[in-house]
Amino acid sequence: MKKILLLSSILFFTKILFPQTELKATMGVNFISVASMQDYVNQTYAPYDAQLNTFNAAVMFSVEGGYYLNSKFEMGIEIPYQIYSYTTIEKTGAGQYDLSYDELMPSVMAYYVLSGTGYNFKFGGGVGPRFVFVTEEKKWQGTSEDYSSIGFGGLLRIEANTSLADNIFANIGLDLRYDVNGEPEDDNGGKLEYNYQGIKTVNFNTFSAGVKLGISYLIGGSN
Repeated sequence: MKKILLLSSILFFTKILFPQTELKATMGVNFISVASMQDYVNQTYAPYDAQLNTFNAAVMFSVEGGYYLNSKFEMGIEIPYQIYSYTTIEKTGAGQYDLSYDELMPSVMAYYVLSGTGYNFKFGGGVGPRFVFVTEEKKWQGTSEDYSSIGFGGLLRIEANTSLADNIFANIGLDLRYDVNGEPEDDNGGKLEYNYQGIKTVNFNTFSAGVKLGISYLIGGSN
């Protein structure tokens, strides 16, 4: 009987000491560098006073579910969606040019967790497939073309959580990402191409650094 009571006590206090499940929603800004896209737009459509910079801001929304294997290690699945668009008047003045680049970036995540009363810090990273959606509109021609590709990417992350209420935390995180997205194609296998010192095909391989804010909810533990 004593052994049963001891085992029950250990399981009970273990559950209190660390949560078992975490649900998180965030939004943030990624500063993305897509060198091939930048060259394509700048050489083909952008006027000299509206050139794409090396890094450009994109908005990202994400949800994540995690499970604590113990008090210092968490595994999770994150599903972010990143949105970027560029609009200008075509360099000859013919009309409006729009390029949108969206990316769905699910990743399997792993974290090392340092916890204290009412806060925790996480150090980790993840990998997963990348789904790219590109739309190019040339308003002066009345054309709109959709392109897509599937790639692979990874990220490194540092984040901090501080308690707002019982099991509810404010979240702030910093990410470094690199995604190998390949060359998006339309339904007929066509790709974005331009002629600058020879014909070149556009890829959307992306390096990014970002900051995000959000809310996380811990289930199965306490502050």
